[in-house]
Order: sequence, then C-alpha cells, then structure tokens
Amino acid sequence: MINERTAYIMRLAGLMMPIILVFYGILVQYGIVDQSHYAGDLVFFSMMIPWVLLASFQYLLPSRSWRASGIRFAIYHVLSAFYILLISGFATPFIATWVLLLMASYAYFARFGLVSSVIVLILTATGDSILHLGNGTVVLTNILAALAVMIVGFVAIALSRVQEVDGAELSRSKALETLQSDRILTIVNNLADAVLSTDQNGIIRVYNAASLNLLDTNSSLNGHHIDEVLTFRSKDNKPFSLFDNLKKSRGVVIRDDLTMAIEDEVLRLEVTYSPIRSSYSQAKKAENQDGYILILRDITKAKSLEEERDEFISVVSHELRTPITIAEGTISNVQLMMERPDISDLVLKQSISTAHDQVIFLAKMVNDLSTLSRAERGVADTPELIEVRTLVDDLYKEYAPQAEAKGLHFNLDVGTHLGQVTASSLYLRELLQNFITNSIKYTKEGSVTLNIRRKDDKITFEVRDTGIGISKSDQGKIFNKFYRSEDYRTRETGGTGLGLYVAAKLAKKLGAKIGIHSRLNHGSSFSFTLSAKKSK
Repeated sequence: MINERTAYIMRLAGLMMPIILVFYGILVQYGIVDQSHYAGDLVFFSMMIPWVLLASFQYLLPSRSWRASGIRFAIYHVLSAFYILLISGFATPFIATWVLLLMASYAYFARFGLVSSVIVLILTATGDSILHLGNGTVVLTNILAALAVMIVGFVAIALSRVQEVDGAELSRSKALETLQSDRILTIVNNLADAVLSTDQNGIIRVYNAASLNLLDTNSSLNGHHIDEVLTFRSKDNKPFSLFDNLKKSRGVVIRDDLTMAIEDEVLRLEVTYSPIRSSYSQAKKAENQDGYILILRDITKAKSLEEERDEFISVVSHELRTPITIAEGTISNVQLMMERPDISDLVLKQSISTAHDQVIFLAKMVNDLSTLSRAERGVADTPELIEVRTLVDDLYKEYAPQAEAKGLHFNLDVGTHLGQVTASSLYLRELLQNFITNSIKYTKEGSVTLNIRRKDDKITFEVRDTGIGISKSDQGKIFNKFYRSEDYRTRETGGTGLGLYVAAKLAKKLGAKIGIHSRLNHGSSFSFTLSAKKSK
C-alpha cells in the first residue's frame, strides 16, 4: 500500500503525461517530427480529449477502491498503446513515459500490475513492428526501445524498493529511538532528584519534573541558559558560574558546598555534573563535548541535621565535662581530706553535697536527653485515660519539698470536677515536670503555682512563677534547641538549653500548643490545653 505523498506524485505525473503527449502530437501533426504513424487529426483529438479529461478527473478525484484504480490503469494503457500505434510510433523519445506506467502499476498492483504493463508494452511494440514489417530498421528500433523501457523501469522499481526498505528500516529505527527516549524520559521524570541536560553552549534541552519542583516553577526551562536558571553561590557567598565549571570538567564532579536562593529560602544543594561525549568524540579523543548532564539534590535538611548533630555533641560534651570534672575533683578531695584528722565533718559534708549536686545535674541532663529521644522516636506515646486530680497530687508531693528547700511556696490552684484526659501519661507528666522544675530553678523568692481549670470540654494546665521572667526578644527563641538566654541570672544556673525544646516536642505529640506570658523581673507563665473526656 502506497502512502499519500507517493499517490499524489503519481497522480500529478498522470496529469502531466497526456499534456506532454498532446504537445508531441501537435509536433507530429505539423510535420516537425516523423509523421509516418500519424492517423489523422480526428483520431488524434478523439483520443487526447478523453485522455486529458480522465487525467484531470484522476488528479482531482483519486480512486477510492482497487477496482476503480484497475479500470483507470487499463484505460491509461489502452490509450498509450493506441497513441503509439496511431500517432507517434513506438521508437519515439516519449516512449520513456511508459516507465511511469510500469512504476505506477507495480506500486498499486505489485507484481501482477508490473507483468500486465510489460505485456501491454510488448504487444504494442509487436503491433507497431507488424504495421511496419517491411522496414527492418523500425522493427529493430522497436525491440531496442522496448528493452530499454523495461530495463529502466525495472531499475527504477528496484531502486524504489530499496528506498522503501531503507525508509521502513529508518522508520523502525526512529520508532525504536523514540521508544527508548520515552523510556529514559519516564525514568528521569520519576527520579526524586532534579536532572538537567544542556548542550555544549549551556542551553537546557532536557529536564525532569523534579527540576521544576526544586526551582518552584511551572515555566519551561527549555532554551534557557544554565547560569540563568541556577544562580549558585559558593561557600564564601560569592557568585558561582556553573557553566564555567562545566567547561572545565573532564569527568564526574560532585560538589555539596553550593547554595541557591529560591524566593525567601536558601537551599543547600549537592550538584553532580559531567560532560557528555559521543562514541565518535571518544574515538577521535576530541576535547569538545556534546553537552553536559547535571543532577541536583536538596541536602538542606541533611546538612542542617548534620550541623545540629555536631552542635549537639559539642554542647552536650561541654555541659557534661563541667559537672563531671567538679564531681570527680570534689570526691578526690574528700578522699584526701578523710585521711587528715584536722578536717572537720562539716567541710566533708559540704564537699559531698557539692559532688551530689553535680551528679543530680548530670542525672537531669541525661533525663532531658532520654525524654527528647523518646519524643523524637514516638516511644510510649500510646494514649490512655488519665485522672487529672491524681496526676496533680502526685506532682505536688514530688516537687513541694524541692520548692520548700529553696524557700519557695508551691501552690495548687485547682478547680473541681476536673475529670479525665486521654493522652500519653508519660508525655503529659514530663511536660508538666519540665515547667515546674524550670520555675523552681529560675525563681529565687516567691512562689510557683500549678493552676488547672476546666471549661466545657477543655482542661487548661498552667504553671506560674514569680521568677526572673523572660525578655520579649528571648520569648521567640526559648523553644529552639540549645538556646539559652544571655541574661546573667540564667547563666548562673547550669543547663543545656534542651528543656523547653523538649517541652515543645512533648506538647506537639500531645496535640497541644504551649502558650507563654512573661515579663522581665515579674515572673513567667507556661500553659497548654487538652480535650477532656466528656462526662456522661
């Protein structure tokens, strides 16, 4: 089956063929060329008028069925044969137009059409030879002309078949290449990392969906220069031309020290890039590249966690070193003083008390770290029914002696009919303990009050103190990990800066939000609200 373009060319050739033959017939009519076969004007015009009409009809309204095409081809062959016999003769320059009939017959009807067209050609040459049997030159010329037409026709058909096979192979190769390209694009588009490919001039030609997500845009990147899209800055905050570094690269390069600002956010990126060289370039050892491939990975969170880990290790090791050193030194001194009879028991007791205080501090720090670890991993977060009044009484019994030892009043301001809450008992207790211990630590005189009120189906837990308070500037930072106020009164007491960070984690696990009201030198108040179990 032929394609539309080939069919159009054949229809156009079929239209031009009778027009050319009309022109040649006019030359025969006026005796400009050989008239020995000319049968007269009536025969000429009665033959050419319907032929031109048929060709025009075929050009404007191509046949839609094999039968109609076969009839039209048969008419073309009959008219061509009569034209040769009655107008021009066989051995004329325009006998070459029969090659078009051979090719068209083969294109539409394959071998059957070709054989049929050759038979008609041979019969026409034979008929013309019979009409001029006495002229040996005409017979020989007809034979040679027929052979030349068939040879040229067969060669043309063979060449068209080769081109058709090559075209089919090329189409299959293109289809396979398109399939492979689609597969690669599908894989690339499903990668979580951003992937971009540029030409040798740094113009982006291929990118995946992750690239748009990373750059927070829906606009096409195709056709843009890589330095226009990726505005990197180096570790020392200087502009970094990625394209300049791409041109210098000779292999795979990985960098994780580049940053890029996207709107109000600064991203830390790991960039892997490499030149693309074709097999031809490699064989010729060419220095130029066919383009570049880049893979971008957002490592902002990973780097932040790494930096937090390093800071965590640094702060914790520093905070642990001091109490351990004090405790170890004090206990060593006590061992030495116990061997001397002139050292009073009071001095020994004071030294033991100092060492004990440092051990308590270490225990508190370890407890904070353990609580943070449980909150981060979600350990012991199973909700259970908690009797609020019972919890309050337990906390009072535990922390009233500590407050009293510091000369503070530990007050309870608790409403009636508090009921129950459904939450993690461990998380709720540790959250309240955190607030209470902080209040006792940073209150030198006055009181610490645990206030609990129920309103409708909500229970509000609040811990108030009359301590040093928190400045406005510090209130937005106190829930950050490792943060400690620069207030000298805060620095007088030891701590890692983890307490309120742990409290924020616990509150989030409980589905609550911590509220803070504080005024410098007038005390602080920390509160949160939980849903109470509905009463029957």
